[in-house]
Amino acid sequence: MVVAVVALILGVLLGGFILIPRHLKSGTFSLPFCFRFLSISLQAQRQKGHLTTSEKKASKVYSKAEVSLHNKRTNCWIIIKEKVYDVTSYVEEHPGGDAILAHAGDDSTEGFYGPQHATRVFDMIEDFYIGDLEQ
Repeated sequence: MVVAVVALILGVLLGGFILIPRHLKSGTFSLPFCFRFLSISLQAQRQKGHLTTSEKKASKVYSKAEVSLHNKRTNCWIIIKEKVYDVTSYVEEHPGGDAILAHAGDDSTEGFYGPQHATRVFDMIEDFYIGDLEQ
């Protein structure tokens, strides 16, 4: 019985290593066939007009003056590449302390793309997206 369980666990782990892409080919992940199909399917859905969650939330447009009113620890919005983010709930968790407040209510693009940030923040920021900056 124990041998069967160990064999099953090893099989699952080995299968995971085979299915998870580990190598880069010309700057993109080399995906197994089933994942490539899903990726193509998602692209087709977007082309048909089906939007992602952050794209659906993009309906709101804010002026720079409106964003500038949200410049406090308890009400903190930032602009990154013409997009507006409400990071109020993240201010206290920010590993850089009050550095996030340096550009509260203003453009934080330069600081956001600085060397101090790990690449995971580029995915995290989308959770705080609330709209676009008025052109």
